[in-house]
Amino acid sequence: MSTRGERGPVTVVGAGPCGSLLSIYLARAGHDVVLYESRPDIRSAKISAGRSINLALATRGIVPLVEVGVIDRVDAITIPMKGRMIHAADSTELTLQPYGTRPDEVIHSVSRRDLNAILLDAAEATGRVRIEFGQRLTEVDLAESALTLTGPDGESHTESFDVLVGTDGANSVVRRSLCEVGSVENVAPLDHGYKELTLAAGEDGSFRLDPNALHIWPRGEFMLIALANPTGDFTVTLFAPNDGPDGLAGLSSAADVRAFFAHEFPDFFAMIPDLDQQFLVNPTGHLATLRTTGWSHRDRVIVLGDAAHAIVPFHGQGMNLAMESARSLARHLNDCPDDTAAAFAAFERERKPNSDAIADMALDNYMEMRSGVVDPGYVIRRELALELERRHPERWSPRYNMVMFSTMPYADVQARAACQADILAELTSDTTSLESVDHDRAASLIAELDPLPELDPMARPDALSVN
Repeated sequence: MSTRGERGPVTVVGAGPCGSLLSIYLARAGHDVVLYESRPDIRSAKISAGRSINLALATRGIVPLVEVGVIDRVDAITIPMKGRMIHAADSTELTLQPYGTRPDEVIHSVSRRDLNAILLDAAEATGRVRIEFGQRLTEVDLAESALTLTGPDGESHTESFDVLVGTDGANSVVRRSLCEVGSVENVAPLDHGYKELTLAAGEDGSFRLDPNALHIWPRGEFMLIALANPTGDFTVTLFAPNDGPDGLAGLSSAADVRAFFAHEFPDFFAMIPDLDQQFLVNPTGHLATLRTTGWSHRDRVIVLGDAAHAIVPFHGQGMNLAMESARSLARHLNDCPDDTAAAFAAFERERKPNSDAIADMALDNYMEMRSGVVDPGYVIRRELALELERRHPERWSPRYNMVMFSTMPYADVQARAACQADILAELTSDTTSLESVDHDRAASLIAELDPLPELDPMARPDALSVN
């Protein structure tokens, strides 16, 4: 993409973490950017409750934050989580399942709003990004290279663009315009939805659950999870079928809600007296996987982030995937400064197989979280996987760890994990304990795997605090 002066500013629609981050990359490369956002400025406006307050920040998202120089500010707003704290239905004992074997193998709970605010500040600080809030995109005219936007006063206006980037989410208007000229989208709704709740801090501001763990109440067809916020409260989410005996649709009265939570999650129910009020007031979220073929139009328009590849949240990778894509697009544009269409095409060739792979793995992880984590077969395979990582760190890493703590392409993770799953199945087929695993056979099988790739040099283990 030619530098400023030869072309007009780059227009980015959607000032979430992906769009804000991309704007920083573009500005650092010498481009002027106009960033349109339909919402008010979140740095001064009050966020509504019940809509995806927390995010899980992992290595793929940390790398670009290091690269654009905001990691120190982000460190101050994150809480490290060292594993899954399992609240089993048949026991009052809590079990911590560590994520990894190394101290830095943690994921970081972070407020979407706070992270987004840091990125907006950094974008404005470049001096090349102008952010227009309260501007809702309603139409894209590809033939005329024009946008129709509606401002806070309800009046519509038209703005021209030179290069347009759509980071406007799963319901992207920019993607809709691409579909009118040949792009294809496939939306696969999940027949499960979610409700978000808030578990308040204790009277002295203390955490009422261990803040350094992702809390999971697995119940087979549904589950409850909780992530800590720096302010002492927890964001709690119920994921459940939309319909059926344990479905969200049946929880329509205060009595229904109280009875359900008292029976299924008694320890949580006892801590949140206004649970039924929150549940009935907060909106029900819907879940779907979006896959798009044809992310760009010539050298004029491209989509990325959820606008191109929305996934379900069960691997904590939606934001990490989007931020990794923003970094990738910036790299391709820098590599092809005089051929934007070629850069767009190369970007899609690289990222689409990976976005498809993590979409599949996110769906798999839902099954693991809501039921697998308490299955004895899963538990021994997971324990063995961590032990094999200790013994063979150059050739073995559990799938979860390759997704969360590496920058290995998602498609490569998926393929490698399938091979490793076969090895784990063989090694545990006749045993129920780690002590009886044949480690000589394990070593022989693992020797046939290729060495693990090098970690991205920007993926500093000390980038975020882990204590």
